[in-house]
Amino acid sequence: MARYANILETIGRTPLVRLNKLAPAGVHVHVKVESFNPLGSVKDRLALAVIEDAERRGTLRPGQTVVEATSGNTGIGLAMVCAQKGYPLVLTMAENFSIERRRLLRFLGAKVVLTPAADKGTGMLDKAVALARAHGWFLCRQFENEANADMHTRTTGREILDDLAGERIHAFVSGFGTGGTLLGVARALKARDAAVRVVAAEPDNAPVLASGIAQPRGADGAPSASHPQFRPHLMQGWAPDFIAPLTGTAVHEGLVDEIVPVSGREAIRLARALATQEGIFVGTSSGATLAAALDVARRAPAGSHIVCMLPDTGERYLSTPLFDGIGVDMDDEELQLSRSTPGQRFDQVAVRAPSAPTAPARAEPPAMPAAPLDVEADTFAARAIERNPVVMFALEWCEFCWAVRKLFAHLGIAYRGVDLDSVALQQQDLGTRLRPVLRQRTGAATIPQIWIGGTHVGGATDLFDALRDGRAQRLLAEAGVTFDAGARVDPYEFLPRWLHPRAAA
Repeated sequence: MARYANILETIGRTPLVRLNKLAPAGVHVHVKVESFNPLGSVKDRLALAVIEDAERRGTLRPGQTVVEATSGNTGIGLAMVCAQKGYPLVLTMAENFSIERRRLLRFLGAKVVLTPAADKGTGMLDKAVALARAHGWFLCRQFENEANADMHTRTTGREILDDLAGERIHAFVSGFGTGGTLLGVARALKARDAAVRVVAAEPDNAPVLASGIAQPRGADGAPSASHPQFRPHLMQGWAPDFIAPLTGTAVHEGLVDEIVPVSGREAIRLARALATQEGIFVGTSSGATLAAALDVARRAPAGSHIVCMLPDTGERYLSTPLFDGIGVDMDDEELQLSRSTPGQRFDQVAVRAPSAPTAPARAEPPAMPAAPLDVEADTFAARAIERNPVVMFALEWCEFCWAVRKLFAHLGIAYRGVDLDSVALQQQDLGTRLRPVLRQRTGAATIPQIWIGGTHVGGATDLFDALRDGRAQRLLAEAGVTFDAGARVDPYEFLPRWLHPRAAA
């Protein structure tokens, strides 16, 4: 094996792996497995490029603090680079990103400043800018820094061309966060062969690129507000709530030939399929990118070569919906296997006594003027409530909604979920129109809102409290809903740690 002077020399040269089970017959789908980078993601490349470019230009002084906004992977890459080079690092991150990302960053020596989940990506970016200005720190500006894209032209794109030397590439498929991978690789591939199709994948419920709507920007070109088509989605670090300048450049240079929408559930399904069928362990954003690549592959001519980016490792997602249903304790089949031979038997499963944290404090929603009743939306809501013993009006990617879904699954409660941000309810903007209808019916502006047997229970914590005091069980019984009445569970334990009243920042 090669010898290296330091860990940074190991960045790049990641393997291009052909899929053997998931690809359509007759089409070659190759995945660029970026988890082989030393800190487990494609953003290791970005981090090294931005810091070394700033050193060459003299805009980063020895010992100066580096600051950046991150959903996790860029920050983890920067933490590695800054640790090796001796720069203090401060990162801003929305509080709803996975817990393991924060802990990894702090383990690597970085300081993590959390921003409100409601402020989305623009909020953590604004905080990073404010900290840089207030303290004279170096701001990486990953979303607009050309060093980001240039690194991918020089390394990622070149590696793909070298690995497929002698073969013609039909398509390259990538998601976009900063846009650096999309722009840089597209430039490299199209410079060699202009016929290569470059496909950008994005969440189906947040079609910021496909919409064709311009990104609001300030005088400096940076995003000034969330894109109007953005909705929260399952793919952390993939498609922020704004179109990054580098992504915009890829579009303006005519490098993007197609945009493929991907659902969060399909992203999770394919991330799991990669693990169980190909032995490749990746996160939700990789599953989403593969979903788009397989869509392209199904339409490609026989013998085509398609390259798909897999940005990171699955270990960044342990506390997210990607691992929902992946148990810690043995399930019935595993217990049966244990009992099939003498010794080491687990005949008794210990049940931990539920704790009783207080419900999270909730601010009262601001007063809003009454809006005219939307008859169509009100009729839709009324029918959903009347025709379903249990109904939850929810959002596809909302921590409170996921907590309720997990609780319902644990108790075996069948329910109708009405996701306001789903593609189906975006038709004629029905999801948005349901919001004021729900507020008129409940007096609350928050989501989720839950009904049992036609009785309004309230939001997530209202349901949790109703289960604690027995009111929800009575409503379920009266509505004829079957559930595990003997389950011993504290509903608040289904909240992510950052929402849990006892969780530390």
